Amino acid sequence: MKVLWFAWLRTRVGTGEETIALPDGVTDVGGLLDFLAQRSPGHAEALKNRNVVRVAVNQTYVKPDHAVTDGDEIAIFPPVTGG
Repeated sequence: MKVLWFAWLRTRVGTGEETIALPDGVTDVGGLLDFLAQRSPGHAEALKNRNVVRVAVNQTYVKPDHAVTDGDEIAIFPPVTGG
């Protein structure tokens, strides 16, 4: 699966894009975020406060209980603000 990081999350993780295999036992977005948070100190910092992180699967906003599969594109970003 492809994982895309945006804005300040990309800075903390140190990359804008990663390709990973769906980890064993991970079936939903919440589980994937738990897995990603353990990949490095930067990932842990980026995902420390999940209330400010939004996730899209295949370009559709989803909640943590949304299912994920190995071929999905996961986009992780902070809320967009502006005017």
